[in-house]
Amino acid sequence: MKKAAIAHRSAILHSLGDPHISGVEDSYEYFADGLLITEQGKITHLGDATELLAQYPDIEVRQHLNKLIVPGFIDTHIHYPQTGVIASYGEQLLDWLENYTFPAEAEFSDPQHCSRSAEFFLDELLKNGTTTALVFGTVHKSSVEAFFQAADKRHLRMIAGKVMMDRNAPDNLTDTAQSSYDDSRELIEKYHGKNRLHYAVTPRFAPTSTPEQLQFAGQLLTEFPDLYLHTHLSENKKEIEWVAQLFPDSKSYLDVYDQYNLLTPRSVFAHAIHLDDHEFQRLAQCQSAVAFCPTSNTFLGSGLFNLTKMQQHKVQVALGTDVGGGTSFSMLQTMQEAYKVCQLSGQQINPFKAFYLATLAGAQALQLTDKIGDLKVGTEADFVVLDLAATPLINNRMQSARSIEEQLFVLMILGDDRAIAQTYSFGECVYQS
Repeated sequence: MKKAAIAHRSAILHSLGDPHISGVEDSYEYFADGLLITEQGKITHLGDATELLAQYPDIEVRQHLNKLIVPGFIDTHIHYPQTGVIASYGEQLLDWLENYTFPAEAEFSDPQHCSRSAEFFLDELLKNGTTTALVFGTVHKSSVEAFFQAADKRHLRMIAGKVMMDRNAPDNLTDTAQSSYDDSRELIEKYHGKNRLHYAVTPRFAPTSTPEQLQFAGQLLTEFPDLYLHTHLSENKKEIEWVAQLFPDSKSYLDVYDQYNLLTPRSVFAHAIHLDDHEFQRLAQCQSAVAFCPTSNTFLGSGLFNLTKMQQHKVQVALGTDVGGGTSFSMLQTMQEAYKVCQLSGQQINPFKAFYLATLAGAQALQLTDKIGDLKVGTEADFVVLDLAATPLINNRMQSARSIEEQLFVLMILGDDRAIAQTYSFGECVYQS
């Protein structure tokens, strides 16, 4: 049955481009009293409320008082099986994997555990206004099946993949080069392109894959050109030293992936904190993207992301929470931490840039700008209603905010899941506070 058009009236803001490239003034569109009309899961109109309501006087209007509508947040790096080990104390990356991550991921051999975890994980994403994410599963095929089934039930646009890991991990978490290819291919054929689902070829990181397995990962990208590649890069200095020992013939960590044809415009590399100039240049040349994961980088003591250098080399950057090394599902909290990381590096992120990194930049990194990332007519109706009085502190601070820029800054510094009034996916309300 065709669903009637619905109009959402509120202050509305979305990014039109990267403020660093276009300049702040031309990087966003804002309606103090806006109207967003959706029908059949798509955005059909966006503009000034008074003007549009004069054209459509009989339309059903949902009024969102003292709210701000923005596009659904896009998380470009997160591990759903690590939800249970978020906030685990006191380790750096490699120890953290051994002591927390691997034991947690071993539990995903149980399909029922996979289903329960996927449901909880998606509930948390939607509660935080995230409507699309690039998601790690585990080495178990069942982990990805459970995730896709739960996402499809909610009609979400989600991207995920089975971890490929055939060495340097516990025996109960390793596959083989051949089985990782076979399992991945089976998942691709079953889920990739089904409704709003996409598949990402997912070698965990170079140290846990043999050259043969990385070769199979590259083969999958060749056989299915519209797949994603999702992995880790240069997160931790000890990790980089380990990669150099394991791949002595490679010029750098990035070069390992490059040798197996894993650098594509649909490749997303998480972290990329410790790169040399050639690696920056090569990422830009291949149009591969980087996920900036500030809460995990500070929590695990990995280092400070160099956003300025990424911009100088024209590398596409978007935000990732990296739960469970990351400490929050909230993209607002992630923006806050990104701001602090840049401050510590003598760099700055203004609020328009922060919201760009959490929305349109993610769509650009994922090659999905025709579908998500902004609120343009014809795109899918994935959006978030932010509460400008979500907490007494936010409400009090908003009284003295003199511009939309200041309001955004208050939201990104003081906001969390309490600031999410509603989350909409494909025009349907999938979360309400």
